[in-house]
Amino acid sequence: MKIIRYPQPSEWAELLKRPVMNMETLRGTVSEVLDRIKAEGDKAVLDYEERFDKVKLNGLTVSEAEIEEAESMVSDELKKAIQLAEQNIRTFHSAQKFVGKKVETKPGVTCWQKAVAIEKVGLYIPGGTAPLFSTVLMLATPAKIAGCKEIVLCTPPNKEGKVNPAILYAARVAGVSKIFKAGGVQAIGAMAYGTESVPKVYKIFGPGNQYVMAAKQQVSLHDVAIDMPAGPSEVEVLADESANPAFVAADLLSQAEHGVDSQVVLITTSEALVSAVEEEVQRQLALLPRMEIASKSLVNSKLILVKDMDEAISMTNEYAPEHLIIETKSYMELAEKVVNAGSVFLGSLTPESAGDYASGTNHTLPTNGYAKAYSGVSLDSFIRKITFQEITREGILNIGPAIEVMASNEQLDAHKNAVSVRLKTIQ
Repeated sequence: MKIIRYPQPSEWAELLKRPVMNMETLRGTVSEVLDRIKAEGDKAVLDYEERFDKVKLNGLTVSEAEIEEAESMVSDELKKAIQLAEQNIRTFHSAQKFVGKKVETKPGVTCWQKAVAIEKVGLYIPGGTAPLFSTVLMLATPAKIAGCKEIVLCTPPNKEGKVNPAILYAARVAGVSKIFKAGGVQAIGAMAYGTESVPKVYKIFGPGNQYVMAAKQQVSLHDVAIDMPAGPSEVEVLADESANPAFVAADLLSQAEHGVDSQVVLITTSEALVSAVEEEVQRQLALLPRMEIASKSLVNSKLILVKDMDEAISMTNEYAPEHLIIETKSYMELAEKVVNAGSVFLGSLTPESAGDYASGTNHTLPTNGYAKAYSGVSLDSFIRKITFQEITREGILNIGPAIEVMASNEQLDAHKNAVSVRLKTIQ
């Protein structure tokens, strides 16, 4: 990990950059895969599964028999944990239900909104080095609460052509409609364009590596909506001298183990904490089964010493982390000053892992600084709000003349006439 002491504000932008791949190479590969899936459907997806996931499949659909088999393979302990997490996620997201009300903007002019579920949604669940069954709960549970009619899930199989049993069990618990064996760019393409097996959806959700993020962004230009540009995971810990170095190190490593392109950052006012955390990271790292992945991630990671908490908060808001953990004495006071972050974890007993799994909040969050403009996934992500308006005789008399004047001044005479013909009829 790199240690940076008292950087100047002019250095922050360069200092806080995320690790990125060569985007030109990335776009070329992604475009090639997407174009072929659009043209060839299942055949292309199956070919890419063999090429990228090293598995030769006879078909993409996960059968009911496979789901039943998977359920028998999941331990009772894990089933109970998944059920508890799903219940908390359902409780938190159910509280977000939209309640519209009719508003009379002028006598005789009534406007309102109605929330309507997106009918077909696609969920991408990473497999790769870590099968994220928790992401199934985070996406399918609010989709089900929202009332989405078709919930399609794509996830990469292993080399035997099997999907992780916990992913299949979580999908059943959360109410997924259809499950397919497809990973990476080919999964995004299949859901965006539709194939013989995979239905075309209206919006795609889910995190992934930089190839998945690039594919989501590309298909969103013309073919399908996406949740957000969610790429490699990241965490920032904001801490003072009161923080427990072991807790801070554990929080940093919990994200570093996600992937080699993950980034973890500590911003602190305490020189002593920097040294203690550096030492503790190395001690804990040596004990991790995913030590090799975490070690590569730590190359892109930083321990940053700043002069005071005002500077720490300013740097935090500039970084706009996906996950922000505040381990300070006055964490509630600091929390009020946070304006750019995906999800915030307050106090020494609130690890980021809680939000990843079971507290109830959603862990599908904006990365790469997109927290400055995007929210994390919520119930609203799965609905649309349709506006309605009703105008009576009194209402058109009240606002009609203003509409005529405005339309005339924009030189849109047909717009004006749509009002004028009505006013002439009722006067």
